[in-house]
Amino acid sequence: MSFFITLLLLQKGRMKVDKKRSKTLMLAEGGMMIALAALLSYVKIYQAPNGGSVTAGSMIPILLFSMRWGILPGLAVGASYGLLDFVLKPYFVHPVQFLLDYPLAYGALGLAGLVYFMSRDKTQIKFPALVLGVAIAIIGRMLSHVLSGVVYFAEYAGDQNPWIYSMVYNASYLVPELLISIIVLMIIWKPIQKLLR
Repeated sequence: MSFFITLLLLQKGRMKVDKKRSKTLMLAEGGMMIALAALLSYVKIYQAPNGGSVTAGSMIPILLFSMRWGILPGLAVGASYGLLDFVLKPYFVHPVQFLLDYPLAYGALGLAGLVYFMSRDKTQIKFPALVLGVAIAIIGRMLSHVLSGVVYFAEYAGDQNPWIYSMVYNASYLVPELLISIIVLMIIWKPIQKLLR
C-alpha cells in the first residue's frame, strides 16, 4: 500500500514540476515573441499618414503565441506588446485613446487563441482554423482602432461619416497585415507543427 502512495506522491510532484516548467516556458516564449514582434514592427512596407503601418508580419509572433498557449496568455502578451509599442512609438491624446490603441488593440490579438480551444490535438491545428483565428484577432484589433478613431480622431474625417472614415482608414493597413500574416503562416505552418510534436 505504501508503494502505491509513494508512486502517487511522486506522480503528483512530477505534475507540479511540469506545471512550473510549463509556466516558465510560456513566460520565456512570451518575452521572445514580444521582442520579435517589436523588431518586425520596424520593417515597414507602408506607413499610413496618421498612424498605423503595414509591416513584415509584426503581429505573427503574438498570434503564434496565442494559438500555442490560449486566449488569456495571448491577451496578456498582446497587451504587453501594446504597452511596449507605445513606449517605442508613443502617440497620446487621451487616456482612453491610449487604452484603445495600445493594450486593448494589441491585446485583441490574443483572440487567435480560440484556435487552441477549437483543436482537440493541440499540436495539430488545421490551417482553416488558423486562418479563422488570425482573422478574428486582427478584426478585434481593428475594432479597437476604429472606436478610437471615431471618438478621438473624427476631425480627420472632414465631411465624411467618422465611422466609415475610421473603418476605411484602419482597413487600409490592417487588411494587408492580415493577408501578409496568413501568407507567412501558410509558409511556416508545417515546420512549426513538426516542432510542436
